[in-house]
Amino acid sequence: MREEVCLFLIQSVVDLEEDLIVVFQNGDPILINKAFKKFFVVSSVEEYKNEFGSFVNSFVPHPSYFHAEKITKGENWFDAISKLPEIERVVSMMTPNYEPHAFSVNVEKIDEYVIGVFTNITQTLIKRIMIENNTSIDKQSGAYSKNYFLHMLTSYQDAVVFNKKTVSAILIKTEKTEENNLVELVNYFKSKIRQDDMLIRWSNGSFLLISLVDTQVNAKKMVEKLYRDDCIFSLITQKENESIKELIKRVEG
Repeated sequence: MREEVCLFLIQSVVDLEEDLIVVFQNGDPILINKAFKKFFVVSSVEEYKNEFGSFVNSFVPHPSYFHAEKITKGENWFDAISKLPEIERVVSMMTPNYEPHAFSVNVEKIDEYVIGVFTNITQTLIKRIMIENNTSIDKQSGAYSKNYFLHMLTSYQDAVVFNKKTVSAILIKTEKTEENNLVELVNYFKSKIRQDDMLIRWSNGSFLLISLVDTQVNAKKMVEKLYRDDCIFSLITQKENESIKELIKRVEG
């Protein structure tokens, strides 16, 4: 009875997490959380094992990610990935709709048990790749380019749904279009926003700040935080079941 209560409490705690969490016993999954079930569209660990087989089958065999072919024969995947530098502990897994997502992996071993935590870093990874390729930044201002944002729109929408958030779009208009003024503006806004917020050079005289928020109240607080006399701010918040593309149309309208 006590073991059942403990298991119930553990399940309740991991279900509160947005990361995908799996508990293994001797290499076999014995517990998965709600986020994991949602990602793979399964109702239980038994259904997952029946549908996907060995756990490493879920790792997409791509040279940029950790996968089964990078595991030494006779070695467990969690021992193999633990030997890698933290920045390389990344796997790609697909939803049943064949939508790939990148996850950073953290594993903790306790006797014959292993706890695996998979954090969705799809957006962060896309940003890093685009920045490394020097294709994401508007050279005149230092903000993200509009083409870059439109390129990653689908992945951003997936992140919105997965994290159960709402998109806040703040259109910022300015008459200061000289390069030194634009750089000053961008540096000012970057000092006020969060790391995952996206400040985009939208047109010659405007920027668009895209953020994930819990409520419209928090979106309004962001406008207050950004305010300065030489800019005009317009806040538009995503409606229920509205796509980001539809939101963008309202921004431009």
